[in-house]
Amino acid sequence: MNASRPALLDPGFDLTLRPMRYPRFYDMYRAAIRNTWTVEEIDFQIDLGQLQGRMTPAERHLIERLVAFFATGDSIVSNNLVISLYRHINAPEARMYLSRQLYEEALHIQFYLTLLDNCVPDPGRRAQAFAAVENIPSIRRKAQFCQRWTDEMFAIGRIDSAADRRRFLLNLTCFASCIEGLFFFGAFAYVYFLRSRGLLPGLAAGTNWVFRDESAHMAFAFAVIDTVRSEEPELFDAEWAAQVTSMIEEAVDCETQFADDVLSGGVVGLTRREMRQYLEYVADQRFTMLGLPARYGARNPFPFMELQDVQELANFFERRVSAYQVAVQGEVCFDAAF
Repeated sequence: MNASRPALLDPGFDLTLRPMRYPRFYDMYRAAIRNTWTVEEIDFQIDLGQLQGRMTPAERHLIERLVAFFATGDSIVSNNLVISLYRHINAPEARMYLSRQLYEEALHIQFYLTLLDNCVPDPGRRAQAFAAVENIPSIRRKAQFCQRWTDEMFAIGRIDSAADRRRFLLNLTCFASCIEGLFFFGAFAYVYFLRSRGLLPGLAAGTNWVFRDESAHMAFAFAVIDTVRSEEPELFDAEWAAQVTSMIEEAVDCETQFADDVLSGGVVGLTRREMRQYLEYVADQRFTMLGLPARYGARNPFPFMELQDVQELANFFERRVSAYQVAVQGEVCFDAAF
């Protein structure tokens, strides 16, 4: 790397793509472009019939809470991309990926809003779901958890000091490990539980694509963390480890409260204890990805989640991605003379 070029978190807004400092981020951008889908490709007709005639009130409550959180959660992630990440990651190839991620978050929001419009026919209940962060306590608590870490970064115009860099790392770790990596994964588990019972194939199909996108977002965030660790290892000290540990433990508690709400009607075949165990299992994967020791020693209680293989998400881009790849022509030579 050219010593005259800034490090990834140096203040400023580097615009120079040649010579490219972080080709891995550009590879991630290109992989994301190759995997494009639209909401219009998803067939919800079977889902609508099942919601009306086959599912219990407890299962419909689960779906309403789930989709309300997803629509809210992706909006929170989108806001943080602009407020906290795009402003401070000082590499144009990384910002290219973030631009693509912002598009994908908007697509996810469209997906879940479409579900709400079609699956929650009662206008009052639909309005409640759209305003989940205001009137559903279990979702409000998760939103407040997210907002606290966004607010930490919003007031920082430039990350000039080591303290500012640590705030940035905590924000990024929160969104990668706790929101996309834990809150969303808990929600995915409910969808795949229903899929294992032959329910809501349209929701499951769309969730497959959202799951793939979110896995890629996590992979990018952890790649940023690994890059900063290689450039500024002194930031990853005992204080950072303690703060991250406390953060993830709080996220597990938040998501457990959401499970209490989601399963409050008594969903046959799925218990609060199993969800808590699964959340602890996923949290241990996040600790490991961050280079920290596992805290819970939990095993995956859900055979239906083994297909999703949460243990290998760190290697997402090392595997060939299937389904809905759009051809992109042209190659980029990273070592070309500037």
